[in-house]
Amino acid sequence: MSQLDVSESKAASFAAKPSADQAASHATRSWFLSEDWLAVWIGVIIIAAVLNLAPWLNSIGFKIPTYGWASAPDLLGKVLATSNLLLIAAVGLVLFALAALAVFVLGGQVRKFAAGFVVVYLLAILALIGAGNSTAALYGIEYVIFALGFGLLIGNLTVLPTWLREAVRSEFYIKTGLVVLGTGVLFSDILQAGPLGILQALVVVTVVWFFSFWLARRLKVDDEFAVILSTAVSICGVSAAIAAGGAIQGDRKKLSYVTTIVVLLAVPMLIVMPWIIKNAGIGEIVGGAWLGGTLDTTPTVTAAAQLIGPIATKTGVIVKFSQNVLIGVAAFLLAIWWTIRNNPDQSKRPSARVIWERFPKFVLGFIVASLIFSFFIPPATVKQVSPLLNGLRTLWFALAFVAIGLEARFANLVKLDNGRPALAFVGAQAFNIVWTLLIAYLLFGGVLFPVPDIK
Repeated sequence: MSQLDVSESKAASFAAKPSADQAASHATRSWFLSEDWLAVWIGVIIIAAVLNLAPWLNSIGFKIPTYGWASAPDLLGKVLATSNLLLIAAVGLVLFALAALAVFVLGGQVRKFAAGFVVVYLLAILALIGAGNSTAALYGIEYVIFALGFGLLIGNLTVLPTWLREAVRSEFYIKTGLVVLGTGVLFSDILQAGPLGILQALVVVTVVWFFSFWLARRLKVDDEFAVILSTAVSICGVSAAIAAGGAIQGDRKKLSYVTTIVVLLAVPMLIVMPWIIKNAGIGEIVGGAWLGGTLDTTPTVTAAAQLIGPIATKTGVIVKFSQNVLIGVAAFLLAIWWTIRNNPDQSKRPSARVIWERFPKFVLGFIVASLIFSFFIPPATVKQVSPLLNGLRTLWFALAFVAIGLEARFANLVKLDNGRPALAFVGAQAFNIVWTLLIAYLLFGGVLFPVPDIK
């Protein structure tokens, strides 16, 4: 049982957990006005707008804001150039308008939200600029680390005013970003991995998830915490933890805890794993598959694998793509399992309607976006719109990570379950590293199958 105050835990949860009848009744009245559905609608608006405006934007030479820089003159001449700053401000106004609409519908105070959003957005931009430095990029230090760090620093050194709290809406930013993320998870990318990449993803994710859940329960970590933690370790870190938290309507403080420890543990992994590959004589293909199966995101995999070689980079990215597609599948299965498992009346299964009411609709948006962009949008169009959609998705996530940091309190994180979740996470990640290396060696090292020809 968490040491958090019960009322605080409830207030911090993704959503209240009403009875099945109450949930159905509420959904009947305002099913299209919930935060989940608003995230889907706004995600749809963003995707539709980009698809329709992309040809015109390309014709006028429009480019997304740049955050990359290598030196002080580079920073001043590119990132902080007037034209780029105006572009950053324009994109911010668009995001604010969409988010403010949702806040208004949800009954929030738009005026206070406006003031708070300026601060959260500026911190998100600073995080992207920090991660845009060539040295940070070289070592795989992503915007997630900067955004979470800025939020944690401010949130723990100050008392947040009410106007800023109104804009600390990590759940909404996350859900909207995940819907847009669906446009970048393409089944064509998964097929490039061939049967070996897909097989590794399935074996690694399944075994690591169940081991992590078992270990967490052995350490007396509650089931809600164990689900979020296990999904983060087994699939792809922060994004997977977010999807799992939404699928089971988990406590937001537990999500903040897992997010923080994922980021903290990622840094030494980025440094140590490439060093091991080089010094232990592990081949590029096996090393890339190992990195792709353990590191959390495609950019971190790319940064680490580039220290090994181009073949390791391509292998790692392919394997990571194979795991990323499992986010939606895992969230879908978790939502159904959690609803059945926590059914108040264990004498009968919950109805399909109850499962539907509790199912996180933003996950549905993610899956539908992925299917549409995989099978119904021409590849040339996907290639054309991907940079803008990826840029907007990154901004939503940057807002979310700043908000998560602002909400988290180190004192609460340290006291939470006496550190048992941290111990479970580290133990699960250690198992993940060893198990994934074994599977990568068996599948890509020529033991069970011929070494794939990756160039």
